[in-house]
Amino acid sequence: MLEFQLTHSNMNTDTVATATFSELKKKIEQKQAQVGIIGLGYVGLPLALLYTEQKFRVTGFDVDARKVSTLEQGGSYIVRIPPTEIQAAKSQGFRATSDYSRLEEVDAIIICVPTPLDEYHEPDLSYITDTAKAMAPHLRAGHLVVLESTTYPGTTEEVLVPILENGNRFGLKAARKAGSDGQEFYVAFSPEREDPGNTTVARPDIPKVIGGLDPQASQLAASLYGAIFHRTVLVSSPAAAEMTKLLENIYRCVNIALVNELKLLSLRMGLDIWEIIEAASTKPFGFQPFYPGPGLGGHCIPVDPFYLSWKAKEWDFRTRFIELAGEINTNMPYHVLDSVAKALNQQKKALNGSKVLVLGVAYKKDIDDLRESPALTIIELLQNQGARVSYNDPYFPTVGKGRKYDLQMKCAPLENLGQYDCALIVTDHSDYDYPRIVRESQLVVDTRNATHGISSPKIVRC
Repeated sequence: MLEFQLTHSNMNTDTVATATFSELKKKIEQKQAQVGIIGLGYVGLPLALLYTEQKFRVTGFDVDARKVSTLEQGGSYIVRIPPTEIQAAKSQGFRATSDYSRLEEVDAIIICVPTPLDEYHEPDLSYITDTAKAMAPHLRAGHLVVLESTTYPGTTEEVLVPILENGNRFGLKAARKAGSDGQEFYVAFSPEREDPGNTTVARPDIPKVIGGLDPQASQLAASLYGAIFHRTVLVSSPAAAEMTKLLENIYRCVNIALVNELKLLSLRMGLDIWEIIEAASTKPFGFQPFYPGPGLGGHCIPVDPFYLSWKAKEWDFRTRFIELAGEINTNMPYHVLDSVAKALNQQKKALNGSKVLVLGVAYKKDIDDLRESPALTIIELLQNQGARVSYNDPYFPTVGKGRKYDLQMKCAPLENLGQYDCALIVTDHSDYDYPRIVRESQLVVDTRNATHGISSPKIVRC
């Protein structure tokens, strides 16, 4: 890691450019800079609130008119963010809009838009490119632009910067080490590190990795993030910061795949993988616990490995280890399907025609986030086999249409559990009364070890 420091040798000699840099840095340090955040989802909205808490004036941008309207009325669409937090932010000057021309009013622009996979499991950068095209006409000299969206190494320099340079009205260029003429904007990449539902680490305590296109961009981004995070970590380039994010999530993906595979073996051997992980966790060095489940969910871990695998082909390199991990994790919903079918078969029932209640559709416990949730795949697999599927989730009164699903279902009440042939625990929300669920259900298939400590012949752990 490289900690940049501005010296006379790397300070720009052009007085106008230097003044622009110094002026912006001073405004940030004095919390007088205005911050624009594009994408007010699970990453962008919490970030906006952090800045307003530190007395920055923040304007949030989103193409979703519903989100903009909700925020402007002082409401919230994310369960873990109560309306009172939005109202407090509004009292500090926070505003939400879909009008990109208002970017001209801000000093720093942070991009927090989705980076999903397409139907071929290849990177879909349309949100980044569409955002860049929309903001480019409103770019002005001295703007700081930071991309936070998870992506493959090279995206910032190869995709974002060219669009911003070609689309602005004034012929502005991104600041680079080669020199400056005062007609420049600054660019950096700083990967988001949101972990929805994690209450053990305060957001300001999560170090912020930053890779600027040049040392001045790194310094400006470090000042901007240093105002709300206790530690900033500078790396040598945007690509290094992009790769850092991929490493973090691929590390989790590979280790989760490992325990998922070991779970499948343990089931055949009649062993309890959860007991084994707990025992291994007592080792005070060289081991970190990861836990199996019905498949990967969330905005990063199921997606990021494919971003790197796709990019690696450009270098005539195949990431076999990563691809294998992705294959194992992708197959876990099919294991759940087989487990439900076998459990019903033991009761002399066919999956076709059976009533199955899926408990939990969020991708992990106690959050209202459906992104890449394995529950959605499991529901579709069950339906394809003829099962009559209902779901219950305290965070989702309905599940409609998304990028990869169209379920159009309503949350079923947890009444008369005995009417279902199988209750399938996919997300282990804390709100669930598991002893009651086991007691009142005909059959419980548990993918999360939520029924740990409960002994009943009705339970099938998979």
